[in-house]
Amino acid sequence: MRLHRLDITAFGPFGASQSVDFDDLSAAGLFLLHGPTGAGKTSVLDAVCYALYGSVPGARQGSGQGMTLRSDHAAPGTRTEVRLELTVAGRRLEITRQPPWERLKLRGKGTTVDKAQTWLREYDPATRAWKDLSRSHQEIGEEITQLLGMSREQFCQVVLLPQGDFARFLRADAEARGKLLGRLFDTRRFAEVEKRLAERRRATEAQVRVGDAALLADAHRMQQAAGDTMELPELAPGEPGLAEAVLEAAAVARATARELLTIADRRLTAAESARAATGRELADARELDRLQSRFAEARERAARLAERSDAHRAALERMERARKAEAVAPALELRDAADSEHRRTADAEARTRALLPQTLADAGAAPLAAAARRAAEELGGLESARRAERRLAALFEERAGLDRQERADEEVRQEAETWLADWETVRTGLQSRVDSAQEAATRAEQLAVQRDPARRRLTAARQRDRLTDDTEAARQRALAAAEDAVEARAHWLDLKEQRLHGIAAELAANLTDGTPCAVCGATQHPAPARKTAGHVDREAEERALTAYQTADELRAQAERHLGTVREALAAATAEAGDAPTAQLAEEAGELEGAYTRARATASGLHAAQEELRRAEGEREQRVAAQQQAAVRSASRVAGRDRLEREQAALEEELARARGNAESVTARAAQLEHRAALLTDAADTARAAEDTARRLKDADARLADAAFRAGFDTPADAAAALLDDTAHRELQRRLDAWQSEDAAVRAVLAEPDTADAARRPPADLTAAERAAADADRRLREASSARDAADRCRAELDRLSAHAATSVRRLAPLREEHTRVARLASLAAGTSADNERRMRLESYVLAARLEQVAAAATARLLRMSSGRYTLVHSDDRSGRGRSGLGLHVVDAWTGRERDTATLSGGETFFASLALALGLADVVTDEAGGVRLDTLFIDEGFGSLDDQTLDEVLDVLDALRERDRSVGIVSHVPDLRRRIHAQLEVVKGRSGSVLRQRGTG
Repeated sequence: MRLHRLDITAFGPFGASQSVDFDDLSAAGLFLLHGPTGAGKTSVLDAVCYALYGSVPGARQGSGQGMTLRSDHAAPGTRTEVRLELTVAGRRLEITRQPPWERLKLRGKGTTVDKAQTWLREYDPATRAWKDLSRSHQEIGEEITQLLGMSREQFCQVVLLPQGDFARFLRADAEARGKLLGRLFDTRRFAEVEKRLAERRRATEAQVRVGDAALLADAHRMQQAAGDTMELPELAPGEPGLAEAVLEAAAVARATARELLTIADRRLTAAESARAATGRELADARELDRLQSRFAEARERAARLAERSDAHRAALERMERARKAEAVAPALELRDAADSEHRRTADAEARTRALLPQTLADAGAAPLAAAARRAAEELGGLESARRAERRLAALFEERAGLDRQERADEEVRQEAETWLADWETVRTGLQSRVDSAQEAATRAEQLAVQRDPARRRLTAARQRDRLTDDTEAARQRALAAAEDAVEARAHWLDLKEQRLHGIAAELAANLTDGTPCAVCGATQHPAPARKTAGHVDREAEERALTAYQTADELRAQAERHLGTVREALAAATAEAGDAPTAQLAEEAGELEGAYTRARATASGLHAAQEELRRAEGEREQRVAAQQQAAVRSASRVAGRDRLEREQAALEEELARARGNAESVTARAAQLEHRAALLTDAADTARAAEDTARRLKDADARLADAAFRAGFDTPADAAAALLDDTAHRELQRRLDAWQSEDAAVRAVLAEPDTADAARRPPADLTAAERAAADADRRLREASSARDAADRCRAELDRLSAHAATSVRRLAPLREEHTRVARLASLAAGTSADNERRMRLESYVLAARLEQVAAAATARLLRMSSGRYTLVHSDDRSGRGRSGLGLHVVDAWTGRERDTATLSGGETFFASLALALGLADVVTDEAGGVRLDTLFIDEGFGSLDDQTLDEVLDVLDALRERDRSVGIVSHVPDLRRRIHAQLEVVKGRSGSVLRQRGTG
């Protein structure tokens, strides 16, 4: 990496734009960056760091995302900017960064914050032009970090070499060195490895404990299944040997369970044999008892049959008479049906004859039928008269309708004549309203055009009057604020001048013997400056500056407010003109009143037009209704004459047809009733005669059937009949007798039953008691066998599950053992780690060894071959080893701690260490070449000879085509180094000057 040019604007102490030509400075290989304290030497290095990484080292970044980087000396309209041109990885780049900027708003009052801006460009040698690469903060940051191969912290340690940090590094303990080296070499991945190994060890240990807990749970279940025959190992989850102990105890329990199962099988076989013998004896006793009971029961049934023999013979005789009577049953049913039918028809005949006139009460069926036919013929002759009667009623209704229509049309004609008489007056009034409203609408449109300009002029005139007073007040406030700002600035500059005159006394107040002076570097202070009366300190100057800034801000606000008020007054005057406000208000009021009255009149236009259209439509409707009513009245006269003639003809016809009845309908009803009574009477008389003949024939057939069946009379045959229920019951009794008799005879004839009856009675109770005892013993043996088999099966299942768990846990146990060993080794707690070095410390120790070797090459030259830096793995006290750093003194041949070096020795040792570290970090970052380095302070502690040797070492860096910038205010360096970049401070800010170049 080589720096070419740096441009700074409004950054840190630099109020104006400043430029640094590093190509010119680097031509000599060694250049000096010097200036008085507080001038801004470090700000130049901060600008380089800010251009590359967007932030400055340490606390100088401040808060507010870089807003504190802006120079207090910068003009309000100048934006802070840093532009750096450099070559890295063979590419020439230009980086421009602008931090956030709080500025005045372009419109309105107050301030606004512009966001930070970043540009990255690359020079194209082919086209000899710059091309834009990106404007994204993130993309540019990633690109620069990738090209440099270093973070901001590494860059500040490698390129901007702060000697104070490395002096502390030389004297620090192992822990402090580890923190610094860890930031530079980014060994977080090794610390992460340690962390991951520890987490993995805890995770695998938890998994092993979970697996062992499950294995112990299986062991407890096996113990519960085996009872007291199994003993559990007294081991906790995670302890070695737990799995083997559980499997061994399970094997013993399984063998014991199999022995108990064999014993239970033998006991079950013996119980089954005894149960079979007692079962056979019980079956024989039960069979003997059954046969003996069967024989005794058959003897009892035979005795009962003998007692019921007379009733059985009577039932047989009753069944025989019933079978004979069944031959007479059809004739009996026929005679009963004929008798019922005859009684029904006789009752119907009596009812119908009771309704007939006395003259026809005893007539036969034929005369009644003839009288019915005559009544029906007379009824048919009245149909024409009935139609005439219905037509006459319709004629009366039509005449009534004509009368109603006549009255309605007369009312329509009279109402239309009354309304039309006033039509011309109404139409004239409505047309006048429409014309007036149309004229008002036209007048309102004209007034609306004149009203808006008048209102705008009136508003502008009122604003003009108000702003005239505001302008004068704002002018007075602006003048007062300007005077206050001038006085505050003069007061601040006076105090600042006084403080600069007494700054030596302020710096001398912090001097102590033996401590280098911050200005000259001397450790002896024979005549420090003293504060005089009225000395101005930093706080007083800052209070004056704050007061000036506040007054200046108030002045700017007052001037902006005055400009805003004047602009508003000019705009209002241009709109209103010179007319007085009262005159404009009167003219606007008159226009508004006329406009309101015209709008009110014009608003009735639509209603008036609608009302006129409705009136014209109503006139047309009334004229049409009047004409239609006249036409209908003329047509009704002819219709009324026709109806009167038809009515007279119908009344004459109806008078002939109804006779002495009230109407034709009443006469027809009389004839219909008479014909119906005669027809019913004739029908019932014929039905009664037919049923009487059928009853006589049925009596003759019944008597003949009873005689042939062997009965003396039909009544005897009817008494012998049985209904279905009685017949079934009697047949059932006969069948039951016959079945019972056959069954009893069969049982008494059986040889086995007869033989059992001759034997002694069976002892069934004793046989059942013996069988029950055998069953109980068999159930007990079977339960014991089943329990032993379940125990054996459960132990086999749990043992198999435990063995599977042990096999499944075996890889996990091996992994846990391996991970635990690695974690202990990486954490430095393992016995195999003799030096108790953590993994990260081991890596840093290797890096420190490389740094010490690289630093020794330069330290030998700086110390004239006296000192050598070596890395030590020895432990310090009870801590861990690996990050020790010693110096070997060639004059004494002894190795001692770096804290024993003097101030000057510490400086060039830390410088050599910084240069060596820069080489190692550069190699670690991928070999990015660092062609520009900066060394900050510390040269004031060297004597002339050592200073020459140190400068020779730095000058030798040119052999590698490097340029080194030394940041110091030691006067002797200005004589030794010709290429210089001087920082000159002043009241308006610092400026940069290049000397001894070109």
